[in-house]
Amino acid sequence: MPPTLASLVHHTALKLSVLAGEDRLETPVRWAHVSELADPVPYMEGGELLLTTGMKLDAEDPEAMGRYVRRLVGAGVVGLGFAVGVNHDEVPAALVTAAKEEGLPLLEVPRRTPFIAISKAVSAAIAAEQYRAVTAGFEAQRELTRAAIGAEGPAALLARLAAHLDGWAALYDASGAVVAAAPDWAARRAARLTADVERLRSRPAPASAVVGGGGGGAGAGDEDGGASGAAEGADSADEAVADRVELQSLGTGRRTRGVLAVGTGAPLGTAERYAVHSAVALLTLTTERSRALQEAEQRLGAAVLRMLLAGEPDHARAVAGQLYGGLLDAPFRMLVAEAAPGGGPQQPGAAAVADEPAAGGQAGTGQADATSGGTGAGGTGVGGAAAARKGTGTAKGTGAVQAEAAPADDPLGALADAMEAAAARGGEAVLVVPDGERLIVLAPDGGAAVSACGEHAEAVESRRGTAARPRDRSAAPPGDDLGDLVIGLSAPAGPTAAAAAYRQAEQALSVARRRGRVLVEHEEVAAGSVLPLLADDAVRAFADGMLRALRDHDATGRGDLVASLRAWLSRHGQWDAAAADLGVHRHTLRYRMRRVEEILGRSLDDPDVRMELWLALKATAPGAPHS
Repeated sequence: MPPTLASLVHHTALKLSVLAGEDRLETPVRWAHVSELADPVPYMEGGELLLTTGMKLDAEDPEAMGRYVRRLVGAGVVGLGFAVGVNHDEVPAALVTAAKEEGLPLLEVPRRTPFIAISKAVSAAIAAEQYRAVTAGFEAQRELTRAAIGAEGPAALLARLAAHLDGWAALYDASGAVVAAAPDWAARRAARLTADVERLRSRPAPASAVVGGGGGGAGAGDEDGGASGAAEGADSADEAVADRVELQSLGTGRRTRGVLAVGTGAPLGTAERYAVHSAVALLTLTTERSRALQEAEQRLGAAVLRMLLAGEPDHARAVAGQLYGGLLDAPFRMLVAEAAPGGGPQQPGAAAVADEPAAGGQAGTGQADATSGGTGAGGTGVGGAAAARKGTGTAKGTGAVQAEAAPADDPLGALADAMEAAAARGGEAVLVVPDGERLIVLAPDGGAAVSACGEHAEAVESRRGTAARPRDRSAAPPGDDLGDLVIGLSAPAGPTAAAAAYRQAEQALSVARRRGRVLVEHEEVAAGSVLPLLADDAVRAFADGMLRALRDHDATGRGDLVASLRAWLSRHGQWDAAAADLGVHRHTLRYRMRRVEEILGRSLDDPDVRMELWLALKATAPGAPHS
């Protein structure tokens, strides 16, 4: 431990005597400084043992000594050593009284003890403490390294770190969720710090913060700031005790891949800080992989997706191997997401993953170029390490959408983070492939990743204030746009139906874009009405053009052809029923339908024509949905 006034008093060679401040001798001494100035305070930094012979002091004046001692205490001087037998035969009584009143430790230095001996003793003790700290730091680094490369990975590392700090440690993944903690009770303490972790993740890496205010949520300061928090004791998980929590971001890039939290009863010493820095480096290594490995897994994930969409599930399973094999052995969901401000159409530069397959056929091979530069998925990141610790073999996304904290202007990255972290915690394999302005994800049906997608969509809706927004775009106020994230989710499918699942996800994505929704599942599209799908400017323009000639005819007062056509179609071509609805003779209605055929130049006997006219009437009817 660092030198204290007590250790100097107990130093047999120094022969120091305590005259005041006996209850403060355990105060650490940062340095010993000699000064004969009447006011040495401007040259003090705090923590010093000040040594003087009283040459310039008005030592017999109680008021002067009171001012002198108060100045020293205010400057943070931890003790005063007064040499006797040089200028004064004994320590002046006025100085002793002032020191006692202010609680400043006052040491009598005998004539045979030179000041340099005290300085050497302090310097030697500081050097010994520094050597001990460095030695302990190296030993901690070796222990942490052995733990990190062991079977338990980050969990064992956190346990060793917590023991070394005599406190607790916790690891958060890229989404801000706690993935490991030591001791076990620390998981609940760490969970209360998620708001502070979120603030740290929003800052460019590397970043650190000191959190205080018992229970989290109390703001963050710089690394040197002192604070206190609350932790749950090992003997009683519900008993809060004061602690100081430091948060350290993990990752080598600008975006945070995880956060390490450590809680201690006091500010970290040199040895403890060495240990924390070693843990940060080791945990960063577990979240970072070589670029060559990343690129290889990117190509592998993109290749697996291409094969699935091309109708080659057996080849896809063979290529996936253990990395994604489990994902293809059970029903999965296909997700297509876009980051398109205003909910507009996909940008021209955003390539589709698969060509639209012909009727009854399979997906074409035009998707090869689109995904060759895409990103596959492989087990990495904090969550990946946690999954490896559990022995789950979980695969996670990498590359453009990695297991790192996505900035606020990267909605696709944030979605990938949430799904990958949930998959890692649940021991699931998930395949994530960025594709231009889109993100494509394969995740197990009913698994944690799909649930995380739904929760993330709800959070986005809530943040944008769209929870109370009308579900149809026709009811949205002017200028109200969708925002920056739209997601379409397919029905459960297997490897042989991957192309169909992709089309379902795209259809759901289109509906989500039109309806002003963040997430639409294909089941909603299949179970709902087709009418909301007509809420498109292009559809309305087509309908207006198809019916324009009939409306022009009606405008001249020569008959109500549009209303007659609507009544006839609604009655499935039944002349008597439709004529009764209109209040005309059936022969009159027959005449009007012949006029409709003549004006449009199309036969009403054609079911396609009847279908197009009915949809045109529905798209242009009052109250029809609009985009």
